[in-house]
Amino acid sequence: MAEGERTTDADRDGEPRGRRTTRLRRWRLAALLLAVAVPLAGGYWWYREAPTVDDLKQQAGLKGKQELVVGIKTDMPGIGLRDPAPGAYSGFDVDITRMIAADLGFQASDVRFVEIQNEDRSRMRGADGVLVDLVVATYSITDRREGMRGVTFSSPYLETEQSVITRKDHEPIREAAQLRDRRVCTLSTSTSTDAVSAAGAVMDNSNNISECVTRLLAGEVEAVTTDAVILAGFVSAHPDELAHHDIALETPELWAVNTGDNAALLALVNLTLRRSACDPADQRWEEAFERHLRPMLEHNPGEALPLDRQPEAEDVDVRTWPSTVPDC
Repeated sequence: MAEGERTTDADRDGEPRGRRTTRLRRWRLAALLLAVAVPLAGGYWWYREAPTVDDLKQQAGLKGKQELVVGIKTDMPGIGLRDPAPGAYSGFDVDITRMIAADLGFQASDVRFVEIQNEDRSRMRGADGVLVDLVVATYSITDRREGMRGVTFSSPYLETEQSVITRKDHEPIREAAQLRDRRVCTLSTSTSTDAVSAAGAVMDNSNNISECVTRLLAGEVEAVTTDAVILAGFVSAHPDELAHHDIALETPELWAVNTGDNAALLALVNLTLRRSACDPADQRWEEAFERHLRPMLEHNPGEALPLDRQPEAEDVDVRTWPSTVPDC
């Protein structure tokens, strides 16, 4: 999602595997591969060889780069949160960013996090117009977004779904129809409005999900809707004031990294996600889940929280010797 960006059936032409195949095909067509000439009798035979990791870093513009600039959300407990210390950030998306950055050759101190709004994720522009290299900001894959200029999604790194939170004293909500004529807050430009709006809710949008939660706590709106894992973080932060409701919308939200128009960077990000998903010795994703998402279960029992395993990651056309790209 992102912040509650709901993927409807109309947005999807197939299963996630089909979308991954499409993205892999785009990469193979767009990436600059190495052309090799082999002498044969009477001429040369040309064939194309997959790039090395070093080739990809060169093509991605990473060689000599001093910092990696990443657009993230900064107001979501457990996902992406600006901490009181200057320049300090925490959350699952932050850890995923650091995992990718490390494989790209950047130290943690070389990663600059920039707050990014929903509508700017496709533009790859953070606060104050800062251009970012990557967007790791609860950005859900949809077919509509995949067709947008400036959007190229990696393999998914988290699966969740849409839900609703209310104040603690609210009656249980089991379906979107119960929100008819109720004032419900979500994010501007978010597709999470679809199901709830169709049920007759009065939508009241804000620029940040934290603003929605503040208005909910103040009694200005009756509910907030977005991705379940985002809402779970706020419920965990206000366990005596907020309640979480599963409204039985089972279409998955698959969060992915946007690499913009940088095909080589896309391949490198996917390589990290492939290793993370398939190599039993690589526990960085699992450690991020245990650190940030598992604790949410205490205050969100029975809700639609993410599975504790990384989604399937596509294979990457890269040349290594010996091979370091694991088979799943």
